[in-house]
Amino acid sequence: MTTTINTPNLTAIDEHSAASASFVIEPLMTGYGMTLGNSLRRVLLSSISGAAVIAFKVDGASHEFTTLKGVKEDVVEIMLNLKGLRFRVHSESDEPVLVSLSKKGKGTVTGKDVTSNSEVEVVNKDHVIATLDGASDSLTIELLVSKGRGYQTNEQSAKAKPSDMIALDALFSPIMRVRYKVDSTRVGQKTELDKLNITIDTDGTITPKDAFEEASAILQSQYEALAGATVVESASFVDQQAAEDSDGENGDDPEELLVSVEDLNLSARTTNALINNDIHNLKDLFSLTDVEMKELKGFGSKALDEVRDKLAELEL
Repeated sequence: MTTTINTPNLTAIDEHSAASASFVIEPLMTGYGMTLGNSLRRVLLSSISGAAVIAFKVDGASHEFTTLKGVKEDVVEIMLNLKGLRFRVHSESDEPVLVSLSKKGKGTVTGKDVTSNSEVEVVNKDHVIATLDGASDSLTIELLVSKGRGYQTNEQSAKAKPSDMIALDALFSPIMRVRYKVDSTRVGQKTELDKLNITIDTDGTITPKDAFEEASAILQSQYEALAGATVVESASFVDQQAAEDSDGENGDDPEELLVSVEDLNLSARTTNALINNDIHNLKDLFSLTDVEMKELKGFGSKALDEVRDKLAELEL
């Protein structure tokens, strides 16, 4: 019995859109589908880097409880709408970046009215911020945009803002939703393995693939810091199975174990049931217990008795 901790593979990526994708990870050791799925989900929702407005200033408003002439929304409503703006920050620096919004004339003020620059880009340009009532009405806002992870209170935001700006609490996470499902899979005769399917929806500021890889890297760094110098032997299920198959092809197994099940003169029903369950020769057959054979799809008690009789006949 091997003591190796087998590692999985990312076997498929299904991109539903630019902001949504599903990832299939298999094969996983029994129980590891739930372990990895829950860990990745928690890190994705809490720790992926993003950007948000942490402070703002509206011309004509000294505090958030002000009403503005010609603007349908009061400053509190505008403040809540500003929290919904999603940004992609290209700056390498972690310092907050100042951008502005200016609109004049009757109509809706949206994300496209924010003046983008080489450092900051608004992704959801159709997001509504305010509504101007008349042709002579105008709205000018300065926004302080910062990169971060997780959630930041307005008290924390206040430490990074100029004194004449109103601080906002901020949720930096670009991840909108994460769902995962664990199914069963198999490799060779190992039938009790897990397959993890995880779906990631983002706000468009980051691709699901980049978010998935960042979450995996975060988990890796956390566990490496705790592992110290300890190293556990690991290998891919696929590589291990290929090595076992290669050993068989190199003649390490007795010749009689390589006899095909099709050459055993079993009934067609029993033979087909074995082949459909990836049992192709006597070696595969001997690797199964009676209980495991009974659990094979389409393989009943009569088929088990027939196989037992045949092996007794062959004196194996």
